[in-house]
Amino acid sequence: MGDNNKFGEQSTPQPARSVSAVVVPLLGLLAVIVGLIVAWTNQSTNFGWFAYAPLSDTVFVGNGGAMVSQGTQLGLVVTVVGLLVLAFRAGLAIGRRSR
Repeated sequence: MGDNNKFGEQSTPQPARSVSAVVVPLLGLLAVIVGLIVAWTNQSTNFGWFAYAPLSDTVFVGNGGAMVSQGTQLGLVVTVVGLLVLAFRAGLAIGRRSR
C-alpha cells in the first residue's frame, strides 16, 4: 500500500507512461503509412538524354542522378523514420519487461 492510500484502495497508474506507450507507436505507424502512400503515388519520373554540345555554352546539371523522383525519396525517408520510431519503442518495451 502507498502512504496516501486507505485500506482497500489501489494506486492509480501513471497516465504519462501509458499515454506515451500508445501515442508513440501510433505516430510511428502513421509515419510509415503516410510515407508509403507518398512513395507509391510519386512513382513517375521523366527520362531523357543529353549530349555534348560545345557551341551552346550551357552546362548540364542533373537533379541528383537518381532513378526515382524526389517525392518518392521523401516518402521513403518518412517510412524509414517511422520504422525507426517503432523499433526504438519496441526496444524500450522489451528492455523494461526484462528487468
